[in-house]
Amino acid sequence: MTRSNIELGDVTPHNIKQLKKLNRVVFPVSYNHKFYIDVLEAGELAKLVYYNDIVVGAVCCRIDTSENQRRLYIMTLGCLSSYRRLGIGTVMFQHILNYAEKDGNFDSIFLHVQVNNEGAIAFYKKFGFQIVETKEHYYKRIEPADAYVLQKALRTTNNAGGGNINHNTSQSNGHLERKEKKA
Repeated sequence: MTRSNIELGDVTPHNIKQLKKLNRVVFPVSYNHKFYIDVLEAGELAKLVYYNDIVVGAVCCRIDTSENQRRLYIMTLGCLSSYRRLGIGTVMFQHILNYAEKDGNFDSIFLHVQVNNEGAIAFYKKFGFQIVETKEHYYKRIEPADAYVLQKALRTTNNAGGGNINHNTSQSNGHLERKEKKA
């Protein structure tokens, strides 16, 4: 038996259909054409995940500049169910965390998770995310329609709006010591 190999690859016009099929299987919501146009322009913020050269997952993010903050929003991070618990989600999340740390200018990382998705909630909590809000009727055409907003603070912020920011930034990862800047 060969050792399993997890690799990240770019999303391109040549493999975008693989991402569409993957998202249809993994997520209970469907994504529109604009989502995939944005993903093609996302660069390092959108990656397919290969497990022994087979596409089994993907992560797609965007930069959000609302609420007087610069945050990284995880639009999708998912893996085929038969490939879960093999470290694939951790590789995807670590890529995003490394991107945010390398950039050095994000206040937090956040995402929405359906309130009954206990596996995803536990996964993100393992990486220091906290539930900071419940959005009622967030999802259309799926039940339950409510979503939690999960957030991981990357630096302490002065949020005059209230206490939705996790000020505990002691969740550190020893792999993040590179602070390179792109020219």
